[in-house]
Amino acid sequence: MQLPVIQPGRVAQGQPPIFARIGIVGLGLIGGSIALAAREIWPSSLVIAVDNKDVLETAMRLHAIDVAADDLIVLAEADLIILAAPVRQNLALLAELEENVRLPAVVTDTGSTKREIVEAAKALPSRFTFIGGHPLGGAAASGLEHARPDLFKGRPWLFTPTGDGTGDALEKLLSFTRALGAEPRMMDVVAHDRLLAYLSHLPQLAASALMVIVGDAVGEQGLALAGRGLTDTTRLAASPAEIWRDIAATNADEIGPALDGLIEVLQDLRRDLRSGEQLSDLFTRASRWRSRLPARPV
Repeated sequence: MQLPVIQPGRVAQGQPPIFARIGIVGLGLIGGSIALAAREIWPSSLVIAVDNKDVLETAMRLHAIDVAADDLIVLAEADLIILAAPVRQNLALLAELEENVRLPAVVTDTGSTKREIVEAAKALPSRFTFIGGHPLGGAAASGLEHARPDLFKGRPWLFTPTGDGTGDALEKLLSFTRALGAEPRMMDVVAHDRLLAYLSHLPQLAASALMVIVGDAVGEQGLALAGRGLTDTTRLAASPAEIWRDIAATNADEIGPALDGLIEVLQDLRRDLRSGEQLSDLFTRASRWRSRLPARPV
């Protein structure tokens, strides 16, 4: 397949476009779901994707995109650019936008940490308006093959705008994500990284560590006897390491104290196994907080 490739034309119906040319770099679960939803909602918009050849061929077969290329030059006239690659890859891509994108554009990302990319975006030329973004939508499995257009419905989409001059761009991004079904919210960049260390990063690391301990101890035959409790508790353990290496590296100072807190609680439980006094208190508090979790769509 020669790139770029343009998908055959579609009948333009649906909502008036917020952005005429939507560029998405990285067609995993998040980027692919944005592409699928955008093509449904704004058929007159052009959805442009940048990824490797195999991913792009799959995306074209799924009719998830209109234009496919493995080079950022295809984004030359995009008016919205969404960096949906792993965190450190997004940082590298940010530095390449100046030489590849000619026109003014709104730039956002979907990464789970915000401080480094927001700081790096300060070096962008003035024709770009960068607003850090983070959709809190996900699934048990990653990759384009699991993307779906309703992934963001009813889910928060966090934005971390900084400085002046983002007003119109921010309003358009808010409208864009609301149309995808998300519930956009504003958050300070430092507060975002601390909150996500507890809401997302700690659970991921804990689930992966738990799965390793259990698997190494009982082996494949033992796991064959496992019930729903272990399956549900370790669902996150299927997540790809390459994404989480970047997250850990760019939020280490917040994830570290979160891990320390978990280790301390586990050590207290270890010392209390025979009396069970702290265990009872822990279960009571855990049950109370668990009841406060909002119901989420499947």
